Amino acid sequence: MRRGQRGSGGAAERWFSLPTAGRAWQRSNMAITFKNAAEMQQRANTDLGSSAWETMTIETIRKFADATGDHQWIHVDEERAARESPFKKAIAHGYLSLALTAGRFFEVVDLSGFDLAVNYGTNKVRFPAPLPVGARFRATFKLGDVKDVGGGWTEGIFHITVEVEGQTKPACVAETVFRVKASA
Repeated sequence: MRRGQRGSGGAAERWFSLPTAGRAWQRSNMAITFKNAAEMQQRANTDLGSSAWETMTIETIRKFADATGDHQWIHVDEERAARESPFKKAIAHGYLSLALTAGRFFEVVDLSGFDLAVNYGTNKVRFPAPLPVGARFRATFKLGDVKDVGGGWTEGIFHITVEVEGQTKPACVAETVFRVKASA
């Protein structure tokens, strides 16, 4: 599978530009494009859309466990989780549900009008409900406040929700901060 390709085919599968073919933050032809700070200001406090639905797999969870060193049984041991967990399935790490929003962001938002985009941090994060193995999830994005922070930089607050199909509570709710720098 090529970098940037996810899924097993079908209409929901999306292809993204590779870094050699374009900027990493201009990936999806279906994304809302911001070419400058004024366009971001115009869309402040509006819904931007959702990523494609995906299925959480035990392989994804185990790779995250390997990367972070967090091998707690509730995440990686499906048999024990079925017996002992209140969720009756292995569940994704909360921080995995947050980390997955990074790439999904660029399914929804195209920052092609800027020379540089950086994830400046997260103001708030909560994990209200589990994201079990086999569940379908997606990330939804809303642009909050947008402001000039000087030196050619614009800051946007993005409200992100990781929805789990069939659950009333989301797996993750986060307020993230991106800064973008316009061409000089």
